[in-house]
Amino acid sequence: MSLNVLKSKRLVRTRVIGGVAATAAAAAILLVLGLDSVRGEQAKATGNSVIFNLQPYLDRSGFVATYSENGNISQKSAFFQSLGTNGRSCATCHVVSQGFSVSVTGVRERYTSSRGRDPLFASVDGANCPGAGPRDEADHSLLLEHGLIRIGLAAPVVSTQFSVQPEYDPYGCSTDTSTGQQILSFYRRPLPTTNLRFLSAVMFDGRESAALPLNDPATFNANLEADLTTQALHAVQTHAQSAADPTAAQLADIVRVELGLYTAQFWDFRAGLLSAFGAKGGPLALSRQTYAPGINDSLTPSRFDPTIFTLFEPWTNQRRAFSAEEAARTEIAAGEQIFNSFPIHITDVRGLNDNPALGNPSTITGTCGTCHDAPGVGDHSLPLPLDIGTGHSPRYETNPQIRNALAQLNFPDLPVYRISGCTDPFTGEGTIYTTDIGKAMLTGQCTDLNRIKGPILRGLAARAPYFHNGAATDLNQLVNFYNERFNMGLTNQQKAELVAFLNSL
Repeated sequence: MSLNVLKSKRLVRTRVIGGVAATAAAAAILLVLGLDSVRGEQAKATGNSVIFNLQPYLDRSGFVATYSENGNISQKSAFFQSLGTNGRSCATCHVVSQGFSVSVTGVRERYTSSRGRDPLFASVDGANCPGAGPRDEADHSLLLEHGLIRIGLAAPVVSTQFSVQPEYDPYGCSTDTSTGQQILSFYRRPLPTTNLRFLSAVMFDGRESAALPLNDPATFNANLEADLTTQALHAVQTHAQSAADPTAAQLADIVRVELGLYTAQFWDFRAGLLSAFGAKGGPLALSRQTYAPGINDSLTPSRFDPTIFTLFEPWTNQRRAFSAEEAARTEIAAGEQIFNSFPIHITDVRGLNDNPALGNPSTITGTCGTCHDAPGVGDHSLPLPLDIGTGHSPRYETNPQIRNALAQLNFPDLPVYRISGCTDPFTGEGTIYTTDIGKAMLTGQCTDLNRIKGPILRGLAARAPYFHNGAATDLNQLVNFYNERFNMGLTNQQKAELVAFLNSL
């Protein structure tokens, strides 16, 4: 065990025993450890440099940590090595201190310190359009302000039920037909390369698991490893602009590292250690979480338990007036109960309300767990891409409920595409406007328009902003979106409790 981890554990014991003074001392030293580790991971790997197992990293609500089943993480691994031509590695867009994604805060710091020359800002996809120079912030606004990477995808040509045309093109590169094929630009957040043993689909649109789906316990492990291998290959080819494909050994090393990682918030500035007093927060407990495809499928009533999270159940009976720490723990536990049980009236969600297997219900009364049913993790335990409205365009949205929800967000200035040939199942409109076609880019089916997967919820505090397009600057905006989108009627106190819980995951 590393010296830093031993220090962290000793500090936690001191805090629990020593009261307020110890809390301040522990927080101060954890701060030093966190800042030092962030500085260290930005340096190039040399010699036997490692990232210590359970190393704490500072984020906006406390500290996040990663447990690796493989022990200390060697930065000599292929995950950290440049395998292409532009200086990028997997770790360029999947930063340990930022929940193995990138945070906007981290992106801005790297832009400033490197004057835009960090490999993250390679113009192939780190700029709004290919060919942009590194020194113009406006050319990198979507990455700097929303943490978005440009994804160029070919428009579907097989069994296509619709046609696509740019309606609004703020950067002049929404479509590219120079190769004779229509390539569309979408802008998405880098998904975390941690907690992957809980996946039900690889990538937001599921494109890397379309051939080998993650929906059968008998084939899950083999398919997951194969899907992640393919994803790593495609990432090196496109994002790193490789001149030659990585070797099988290099790909296997990347997948080995990724599959051994479990990341979660482990310390909260107000509540303290998230595994104290019987709670089960943090990455160690997460690494022991049982999972299998369909383990708690919300669309199968006989199998579904809406109590998705029980991490902070032991804190539900804490007395609010006893101390500030105890009040913070009580708030987190209350937020967990809201997640598990607060009723949500789900309407106009493509993939649910237009689902013939469910009887096309106009309203589904559910909870947060209806769409986030994997126990202790919070994605869906079977592939279930949905359209909740986050990919719609505030410029063209006609559904007042979705429009009001989008108004709660810091929505990025994205290209808008006009879809012809499909009828909106909820409004009856024959023309649909979207900023992200989603799964329909793979299938060419109207029923898949705008549908994307919900990500794993652990380690949220380290990787703001949120949603696939970075439209929620923080978790307050995210909760406000859902409150408006599904007419939840949350009070300000309930919103604060839910945000406190999400920040503790």
